[in-house]
Amino acid sequence: MLQYVEYAAKGQHKASVIWLHGLGDSGEGFLPIAPELDLPDELGVRFIFPHAPEQAVTINGGMVMRAWYDIKTMDLDNRADETGVRESAEAVAALIQGELDKGIAPERIILAGFSQGGVIALHVAPRLEYKLGGVMALSTYMCVPQKLAAEAKQSELNIFMAHGSQDPVVAMSAGQQAYSVLHKQGYQVSWQDYPMAHQVCYEELIAIRQWLIATLS
Repeated sequence: MLQYVEYAAKGQHKASVIWLHGLGDSGEGFLPIAPELDLPDELGVRFIFPHAPEQAVTINGGMVMRAWYDIKTMDLDNRADETGVRESAEAVAALIQGELDKGIAPERIILAGFSQGGVIALHVAPRLEYKLGGVMALSTYMCVPQKLAAEAKQSELNIFMAHGSQDPVVAMSAGQQAYSVLHKQGYQVSWQDYPMAHQVCYEELIAIRQWLIATLS
């Protein structure tokens, strides 16, 4: 089971947000966002920030760091190591199962991810046997988008996507490509872009807060 840090629900635990970090970060990186979002206490949201396993990353000279999968090339079509993505997807699915075992309904679970974490979130949610409440895919792209139609088990999914128009790490066109694939699959996908780099900005947090409240209310 993945290790994680958490931000406990205020009052009764009624919903869960599992938030996956980007390459070289850890669950601690996004932990401060939970109190900043200041979600209404009555929603009872517990935030879970898992740590990716440590592994060598090819494009970083084989340096060992927290990563959801190896990156061997910056070429978009081959950037995400499919085997690594599927292994991390299984680990994240087990984490979701842990929330289900606590009595949290799938429609009260949100899977979020930034960059590499977003790749995992977009891979996991459509392939689950049950429909999650929603997905937040931030500054990210898709692994094997051409396999989604054949592998998807969910015909409906609520997806929030956001990207920086000045992102030098994951070009916004990569996020837009993912949006197009998901929209073609028939999912309810919203798109937001901001004049920022590979990051999360204040305006984006406001939009995330509004989406979470609407989705979990």
